[in-house]
Amino acid sequence: MKTSFKKNQVRVGKLFGIPLTFDYSWFLVLLFVTWILAGSYFPNEYKGWPHIYYWIIGGITSVLFFVSVLLHEIGHSIVARKYNYKVKQVKLFIFGGISEIGQEPRNPKEEFFISIAGPAVTFLLMGFFYGMAALTKGNEYLYALFHYLGMINLFLGVFNILPGFPLDGGRILRAIIWGRTKDFDRANKTAASVGRIFGFFVIMIGFFEMMAGYFIDGMWLSFIGWFLESAAFAQIQRERFTKYLGGHTVEEAMTKAYGLVPADTTISEFIQNEILTRHRRSFIVEDYGKYVGLLTIHDIKNVPQSEWDKTTVTDVMKPLDQVKTVDVNYPLVDALKAMDKEGVNQMPVIEDNKIVGMLSRESIISFFSTLNLKE
Repeated sequence: MKTSFKKNQVRVGKLFGIPLTFDYSWFLVLLFVTWILAGSYFPNEYKGWPHIYYWIIGGITSVLFFVSVLLHEIGHSIVARKYNYKVKQVKLFIFGGISEIGQEPRNPKEEFFISIAGPAVTFLLMGFFYGMAALTKGNEYLYALFHYLGMINLFLGVFNILPGFPLDGGRILRAIIWGRTKDFDRANKTAASVGRIFGFFVIMIGFFEMMAGYFIDGMWLSFIGWFLESAAFAQIQRERFTKYLGGHTVEEAMTKAYGLVPADTTISEFIQNEILTRHRRSFIVEDYGKYVGLLTIHDIKNVPQSEWDKTTVTDVMKPLDQVKTVDVNYPLVDALKAMDKEGVNQMPVIEDNKIVGMLSRESIISFFSTLNLKE
């Protein structure tokens, strides 16, 4: 299994062809869950074990718990790929896991089945672990492990189908409302609003838990509630952002001034003359008047500093025929969706087969800020 490191995360290969990434925060949560299980839950439920056994069973249970979370997200991803959506990665982080699908659902049917796939996997795991617990009742260590995993998957399954965005239940609710009303905006707003209410509710439960003396449990619940409320609010803002961009074209938001860098420029020269002085994030590579590629800051990150003087921008650029471009008259909303789908932050803008500008997320946000936001 090939492992690679990026900022704040580690990529550990693929499962069913889907890239797997662990955020650094996940490792802290893994240790925290192990500590809770080994130091509190198992000693309270199962008396008289050798001390080391609490940590062994706690550690194995913690790992299998996150394997369950991973399989939940893989369930979403497999169904999404069945409908020809691009799955960028599955990532485990402090709040659990997320399947990063490259675009919003095209219709309510696809959203429904993609959303329900995760909870379906979780409930199947619940049945499997409870079944294993029944089969291993004569071995207290194995029974404890499987019984807890069955119980936690039951909790995760029920929690995830609660009808509040961004939980799976919120997406299922959105799909149902969307299918009945044929109005995605209405469905999205309703699901996100329910999600915000649910988030506030979880925060309040956490607050009362802390007041009752269960400080860590209450703090964790409040943290989860805050995350849910913030994600639901962000979804409302995202749709508002998309709404205001409707009717506008790429030409209105693109930047006509874009960076050009000669093809024989070394990485060292590029950083010294362009990155440190112009503060741009993307550049067109030019070879004797011909545009040959696109270069971004990301492209040079994997080049060791010792190689900067010997490596040219041509060695690390993305050839122009492999770069996603967009026509100057293309709808701005669709261009933004294309950027999400392709996982890129900028696209060269084309008019009459010539590059006339650069569209980036920053230029879109800048254009958005100039609009009259009166509803």
